[in-house]
Amino acid sequence: MKYKKYGEAFLFILLLFLFFIMLTTLLGYFNILSEKTTQLMILFSTMLTLFLGGMYLGKNCEKKGWLEGIKIGLVVIFLFFLISYLGLDQGITLKSFLYYLILMASSMLGSMLGINKRQES
Repeated sequence: MKYKKYGEAFLFILLLFLFFIMLTTLLGYFNILSEKTTQLMILFSTMLTLFLGGMYLGKNCEKKGWLEGIKIGLVVIFLFFLISYLGLDQGITLKSFLYYLILMASSMLGSMLGINKRQES
């Protein structure tokens, strides 16, 4: 079961992401948040989700947390890119490239901290 840790981390990321998106959508629907605030909340919740997913993966891996974070970050970013490319026909812009780069850094940092937390315990 070599890939079980990746599946668990991906499921963790997916469930946490869905929770944050539903919360943000509800707050935006009832006009509690403005449109700009909703966009920022989606960005920060996605970053937090990938950070926590990276930490979860980092706690379950043996070494090289940065590499594990890149792996799970690439999978999630590929899915985001696929959904945005097929659904919106936008392609890659500078804004989307920076967004994906921020998400990659977030998952990488989370997995590095996760592996360090595991080694301290």
